[in-house]
Amino acid sequence: MDFKKVLTNWYSINKRELPWRKSKNPYFIWLSEIIMQQTQIKQGLPYYEAFVTNYPTIFELAEAPEQDILKLWQGLGYYSRARNLHASAKYVVEELNGKFPSTYSELLKLRGVGDYTASAIASICFDEPTAVVDGNVYRVLSRYFGIDTPVNSTKGIKEFKALATSLIDHKNPGDYNQALMEFGATQCKPKNPYCIVCPLKDSCVALQKGLIDNLPVKLKKTKVTKKHFNFLVFISSNQRTLFEKRNKKGIWQNLYQFPLIETEQELASEEFKSHPKIKSYFKDTSYVYSLYNTKELVHKLSHQHLYTKFWIIEIDKLPEKGILISELPSYPTPIVIGNFIEEFNFTL
Repeated sequence: MDFKKVLTNWYSINKRELPWRKSKNPYFIWLSEIIMQQTQIKQGLPYYEAFVTNYPTIFELAEAPEQDILKLWQGLGYYSRARNLHASAKYVVEELNGKFPSTYSELLKLRGVGDYTASAIASICFDEPTAVVDGNVYRVLSRYFGIDTPVNSTKGIKEFKALATSLIDHKNPGDYNQALMEFGATQCKPKNPYCIVCPLKDSCVALQKGLIDNLPVKLKKTKVTKKHFNFLVFISSNQRTLFEKRNKKGIWQNLYQFPLIETEQELASEEFKSHPKIKSYFKDTSYVYSLYNTKELVHKLSHQHLYTKFWIIEIDKLPEKGILISELPSYPTPIVIGNFIEEFNFTL
């Protein structure tokens, strides 16, 4: 069976109509690849359309304030992608005179672009025969060829990259790469793949040996850490609050939040009142506090779970300079903060 031919024929009939597939403009392909990393198409598509509308060329993206980009990205998660997107746009405009890199090796110089993204852009936009390897590709290749090497091991990464490279269609690498990824996303799915109508079923090792549910193999993930976040939502008599920028490196870098008390265990009401940070805020000031959510809100990230409480603090005068509550929606925030601002009964 001609693996490449079967896949490209399947793709020509079954591919989804997506806006970036109507163009070979590397700016649009790059945007789509960065936005769709660790994101489902249905979730990422509105963000892609918003970015293309607001920043139709890389020049507009490079000139935009980072705060505006983070705000537009809000809710998509993994905010380092947005910061890298902005940094790379600036690099292309300022260092390359706006000309997008056209080779795999040059694309790798863009911040946030690794082997997969560089391979995708190089093959789709510039017909360079560089093989893409993502989660969908791992799944298709491991099942079809019956490979049980863990895909997230050093050996597995090298083995699957070498295999994908050996299979690349040198005449039409862009469509072939997209076909392989699309096949994994919609046909050879993680659960309940459509094996009965699969065009590769007669030569699929996993199907013949009953290994569909066992492949691909992954090493166990690192332990998920648990953190307790207590946000202090100040409300002054003149409708101001405290809102601060997270400057230190991390998933929420350069996003805004209410003052935070991080604890190892859930913070009870009496413990909250006696906490050193609370005492430092209210040495000579009276206040009234209440808990917005008695049950912690759980925000699950890939490597940590955040257990969050919002403490409402009504006070005549803020302990330091703040912002108008009405300005809150204009700031880029983590989704857990953004949701609270929408749900809480502020007088905006």
